[in-house]
Amino acid sequence: MRSAEVSRDTAETRIRVRIDLDGTGRQRLDTGVPFLDHMLDQIARHGLVDLEIEAQGDLHIDAHHTVEDIGITLGQALARALADKKGIRRYGHAYVPLDEALTRVVVDLSGRPGLHWQVQFTRAMIGSFDVDLAREFFQGLVNHAMLTLHVDNLRGDNAHHQCETVFKAFARALRMAIEPDPRSAGAVPSTKGAL
Repeated sequence: MRSAEVSRDTAETRIRVRIDLDGTGRQRLDTGVPFLDHMLDQIARHGLVDLEIEAQGDLHIDAHHTVEDIGITLGQALARALADKKGIRRYGHAYVPLDEALTRVVVDLSGRPGLHWQVQFTRAMIGSFDVDLAREFFQGLVNHAMLTLHVDNLRGDNAHHQCETVFKAFARALRMAIEPDPRSAGAVPSTKGAL
């Protein structure tokens, strides 16, 4: 089974993440950050992964530590669930529109962390959610899942739409990358023999 559970306890946050890469999109989310719950729901539903995330953080300060640490912990769980990455496609990409907004995401489960982020949000806040935290989430995820991620918001006027297309496109690209490749004969998709 390609699943994992990871906990992270610090002086700022307590996070528990459980992921099943061969799920159906079921989710149970309780982060204390409602807009992030909405975005994580996109990852579960459009990535067809089962996702449970519980978090308690220092939200009396702001949501920064909580959002970043959820990204870190989800990245750790993803890396653990993928294990040696034998037989997967490795690469994934997706274009996702939402009304006027359009985002392209490309992912490589390379074993090398790298984030290329080209998202110019049209406003600084979506409700009470600071849009800078979207990048912080993905930076934490990328660093700990050890993947390369390119995120390009190609257009958009509504910041909510922009952010939602980012998370949906990530989910779709990840779904493609983690899919078993029936022609791979269970090999690691790298000339190095390891990812």
